[in-house]
This record gives sequence, C-alpha cells and structure tokens, in this order.
Amino acid sequence: MNNNRSIVHMDLDTFFVSCERLLDSRLNGKPVLIGGTSDRGVVASCSYEARKFGIHSAMPMRMAKQLCPEAIILRGNSGIYSKFSNDVTDVIKESVPLYEKTSIDEFYIDLTGMDKFFGCHKLASELRQRIIKETGLPISFGLSLNKTVSKIATGEAKPNNEIRIISGTEKPFLAPLSVKKIPMVGNVTYKALCDLGVKRIKTVQDMPMELMHKVLGKNGLSIWKKANGIDNSPVIQYHERKSISTERTFGQDTTDVHKLRGLVIAMAENLAFQLRRGHKLTACITFKIRYSDFQTYTQQQRIPYSAMDHNIIPVVLDLFKKLYNRRLLVRLIGVKFSHLVEGGHQVNLFEDNEMHLNLANAMDKMRKRYGDRVVMSAAGMEAKTISRWNPFNGEPPPLLANRHQ
Repeated sequence: MNNNRSIVHMDLDTFFVSCERLLDSRLNGKPVLIGGTSDRGVVASCSYEARKFGIHSAMPMRMAKQLCPEAIILRGNSGIYSKFSNDVTDVIKESVPLYEKTSIDEFYIDLTGMDKFFGCHKLASELRQRIIKETGLPISFGLSLNKTVSKIATGEAKPNNEIRIISGTEKPFLAPLSVKKIPMVGNVTYKALCDLGVKRIKTVQDMPMELMHKVLGKNGLSIWKKANGIDNSPVIQYHERKSISTERTFGQDTTDVHKLRGLVIAMAENLAFQLRRGHKLTACITFKIRYSDFQTYTQQQRIPYSAMDHNIIPVVLDLFKKLYNRRLLVRLIGVKFSHLVEGGHQVNLFEDNEMHLNLANAMDKMRKRYGDRVVMSAAGMEAKTISRWNPFNGEPPPLLANRHQ
C-alpha cells in the first residue's frame, strides 16, 4: 500500500442553506431550516444558527419549529442546488486530475504525487479559495493519507475551514473524538458501542481487533480499521451518468393490458430503487413502446427532481396510457430516466410526507439485503424478471439499449 497518498475530502458547508443565502442575503446570520414544509415535513438542511437549538437534519419539521420558533423555513429547490453543485464541480474538474463526487455537496480528490510540483496542502488550499471566490459558497476540507481520516478531518474543520493531518499522526488525531464521527457508525451501531462502554475512538483503538469482530461481526472489523486510521479505498474517477433505462421484449407479442401495466410499474419501481441506491435523482421520464409491426413510439415528460416511486410511477403510467393502442400487439416496452443528478438522499428529505420516505427506506433496506425483486407493489408483482442490474457500478446492463445519450 502506498503510505504517502494525499487524499482531500471537500464538503460544502450547510450547502442548501448557503445556496439560499446567495440568492437572499437577508437569510445571513439567521436560523434557517430547509425541507418539507407541511406538518409531516422533515429537515433536509439547517444553518449553524439553527443547530445551536439542537436541530439536526432528518428531524421532523414540527419538532424543529418547537425548538426554534423564530427559524425561517424554506421549501427545498433541487434545481437551484443542482446548478450550484455543478458550478463547484466545474471548478474542481478544471483544477485536479482525479476527483470523485460522492453527493451533491461533497468530493474526494486524489493529489498523490502532486507534491513533487507543489505542496498538496497548498494546492488544496488554493482550490478551496478558488471555489469560495468563484461560486460564493463556503467549503471545508480535510487532507490526509486516506478517505476516512480526511472525511473526519473535514467534520472537525467546519465551518468554512481546512485541516491537514500529517502522515503518522492519524491515530492521535482520531483518539479523542466520539465514535459517532466514524463515517459508517449510525445510530444503531452507536447505541451498540455505547452499551459496550465505547464512546471515544481511543477505546476502539485500544481494543483487540478480534473483540470488535466478535461483538459486531464484519462491521466491527471495518469500524476497528477506520478507528485506527486504516482505509485503502481508492478515489474513483467521477463520470456524470446521463440516463438509466430498462426495456423488455416479449417472447410472444401481447395485448394483455393488465400484464403490460404491471410490468410498466415494476420497471419504474426498479429504476427508482436504482436511483435511490446510487443517491441520484431524475428530472425526465421517457416511455417507449414498440408494436409487432416494429412501429416504435416514445414520449417523455419533465418532472421536478425525484427518486420516489409515488412521484415517478404515476408519470410513467400516464405516458403508457397516452401511447398504448389497445388493438395492436405489443412487442417491447421500455422506461428511461434521464437528466440525472447527485444528492438523492438529501433531496428526498424535501418530500413532505414522512410515510412515503419511511416506506421507501424500508423497502430499499429489504431489497439491499435480499435482492431487488423481493418487495414491490402488488401491481408490479407479475413482472418477475426485470434485469438485476446496478447502473452505478460501471458494468454494462443486460439487454439495455441506448443507455447513454
């Protein structure tokens, strides 16, 4: 393993709030909440002023209002955030040879070997200043020899600052921090660790690896490694995916509208799950139908950025209804989502309805564990064989036409 890697993690500070402040300076210095605005809404992002009241992202909006009645509440606008995110990406793209965009507001940059020409820290610093100057957005970074340590360092650097962890000092840097700061430790794992009396990273560092493995399984091993500043994962060159699609050719041409409709729903559900799994959103839906005489029709519709079944399926069904001619035998149907952007998880929090959010999360958890055909709406049940392809791992999909535009 290369011990002198230089990996930067850059993260835009309270990104959605910062975008809104650029558009309206009256929001500066005020407690601002962004998310679903109804009673069932959830906080997607909040300013540092709001955090002082104990508000955090994914908290129900009702609760946040009680904690800070004077907060200004805004409904998220994914179009604006996508534009700002792309502006930042453009600056990074022009400045560094290798970067990975992991969400709408964070990036990993591999500067390994660049220090022969100029110091990596100086390069990262200048890039950060350039982003601030050219986009007006505050951004923080951590620099170290791997992704994990850099990501944790960024968290310590915030707001609007930078930290460098000198090679060899990773363990002492991590030791005093809460185990919650380890990227893969969520609430459930945190509680399990607290029950073991483990609150600080130092305690994990002092534990034998075997013990962590015994108590928490494979997860425990990863946590132990990260607590000890060990992480060999590479920065993977980022490519903007423009579209994902799936289509199905029938062995026998069909006029069974019930079967067709079920398949359309199943295809839309499957693609929406792929979006959520890749933390992506779509803004354009295309439906395609080919009849037995090979006449092919397509129609598309723009939608507000989404990755949620209840926003997407009705649109797909509507397009199907418009294009379907009952008297003809159908040979093929296809669904495509295009205009994809990053940042699905946060933007889904703009959904006003917690129920939809919880349902999608629960279904996705089961799909991840047992395979993507395990849960689906009853209407999609008959379509058993939609491709099990993950569009975000770079492999070509089975039987998919024109997946790039």
